[in-house]
Amino acid sequence: MPSVVSVFGVEPFRIGGTETFARELSLQLGQRGWISVLCFLTEPSPEVQQFLDLPNIKLEVVKDSNDFFLTAGGVARVVRRYRPEILHLHFASFLGTYPWLARLNGTRRIFFTDHASRSMGYVPHRAPFWKRILVRMIHQPLTKVICVSKYGYACFTALDVLPPERFQLVYNGVDLTRVAPDPQRAAGFRQTYSIPDDRTLVTQVSWMIPEKGIPELLSAAQLVLSENQSVQFVLVGEGVYREQFMKDAARMGLGDHITWTGLVSDPFGEGVYDAADIICQLSCWEEVFGWMIAEGMAYGKPVVASRVGGIPELVVDEVSGFLVARGDSETAAKRILALVADSDLRKQMGRAGSEIAAQRFNLRQNVAELINSYGI
Repeated sequence: MPSVVSVFGVEPFRIGGTETFARELSLQLGQRGWISVLCFLTEPSPEVQQFLDLPNIKLEVVKDSNDFFLTAGGVARVVRRYRPEILHLHFASFLGTYPWLARLNGTRRIFFTDHASRSMGYVPHRAPFWKRILVRMIHQPLTKVICVSKYGYACFTALDVLPPERFQLVYNGVDLTRVAPDPQRAAGFRQTYSIPDDRTLVTQVSWMIPEKGIPELLSAAQLVLSENQSVQFVLVGEGVYREQFMKDAARMGLGDHITWTGLVSDPFGEGVYDAADIICQLSCWEEVFGWMIAEGMAYGKPVVASRVGGIPELVVDEVSGFLVARGDSETAAKRILALVADSDLRKQMGRAGSEIAAQRFNLRQNVAELINSYGI
């Protein structure tokens, strides 16, 4: 059977956007009689292994796939073992030997997806002449670069490192078959984290790092709670800064109005979005997409987010939520308070977001578009 090798430079310890993409890709490849080889940095967690349990999936561990200087050791082993028709690199370094390695071992089509958010204030620009020449030599075998947002497309094509026809926009997506709002799950989530029933939940799902705007959200929370004590801020995720953020929240007097869940293995299955009333994403860097925003929208939740990177492609200001300037905690607090006070507005914006997610960020449709680009 022909095969596609997908290299993901991530550790699969939760059922998130990468894992749902990998499953949907494999499902559609299987329907066409293809094997899907999924390579991760580590063994998937038991929950993820069960989620990825499809007949045509082969799991491999490639520990060096996101190194800047790619030795190609692990990928070489996988390519020689499966002799894939197609190699697709995700969360891997753009510069490296993989394209030539694959081509020399008979792989006919090689894809790279750009998942990288840019640094705060990044301005698209043309790369220096020497870098343009070097990249074109390195990536002569590369079939196509997949960009997951118009913002990412604009940033990458501006570099002029490859001809424009070698780029394609395919949005990330949400598995809408898993979106099934459940009041019992919502109640269970509140019970698990001892959240009073009378509080409106403002939820951010992200890594606990400064780039995700956690300090700005804490500042907004302080302003919100100074006017309305019926609000609970829920921060879902893990990261090296979480303990520091928790200390900051305590120092700011947020007390029992903030919940830190830590890592949640399956936000859909464990009721994160069922329980949420408002989704926040106050990122400071230039988000290339915003997977958790799309997930919240699919669940019919209004969004308050920063106007950075590709986020405006997801959230339509004053239609499916509110966009605020980077670092503007005061305006974010005002927008949150407006949504807390008006349940009809929350429902209206939530419906609009759900429709946008179904039209633009439907994982099944977007994966089908990718497979068509594969030439399968």
